[in-house]
Amino acid sequence: MGRPATFSNPLRKRLSESSLSSRRVKVVCVTGMPGCGKDELLGVARDLGFSIVRMGDVVREEATRRGLPITDEAVGGMAHAERQAHGFGIWAERTLPRIRGEHVLVDGLRGRAELDVFRKAFGEGLVVLAVHASPKTRYERMMRRRRPDDAMSVEAFRVRDVRELSWGLGDVIAIADLVLVNEGSLEDFRRQARAALGRLHG
Repeated sequence: MGRPATFSNPLRKRLSESSLSSRRVKVVCVTGMPGCGKDELLGVARDLGFSIVRMGDVVREEATRRGLPITDEAVGGMAHAERQAHGFGIWAERTLPRIRGEHVLVDGLRGRAELDVFRKAFGEGLVVLAVHASPKTRYERMMRRRRPDDAMSVEAFRVRDVRELSWGLGDVIAIADLVLVNEGSLEDFRRQARAALGRLHG
């Protein structure tokens, strides 16, 4: 598992090791299905000096403001309703004011509309990094961490996957500039993350 896996896409050549040093990366948007390992990636990013902005925090704060319980059903339902009412880029638009300075990692990118918002704001200074893990691996991790807004049954897990894929999450994973596969040990994944983020941090 040593090196980060990079999948073919229009930016692949510009994201090669030889070209990263000349490209000024301001914002790294992280995407991936629930339970894939994004939190571990964020921990590595903090250690490397990235500022962290979590789109999920924006969503949960809005849910709290409305007096909603912080559960997968309540928070996910509210997030979906806001997308339906205001457009699928709404949570990216509400996140933008929190992104300041350089070397910022934005966690929680979930669709092309959100990516379009960030691309418009940061242009070539933005890189999309996806984390991939199988459904079985993701569900087992979610059962271990048991976060309040996690899906707590196989059926709820599937419903959440379908909901997030309906927002375009699969599309942004498919066109990500870099993809890390998180199916091995925690240390293997951290090693991959340090290598990828170290290159992007410059």
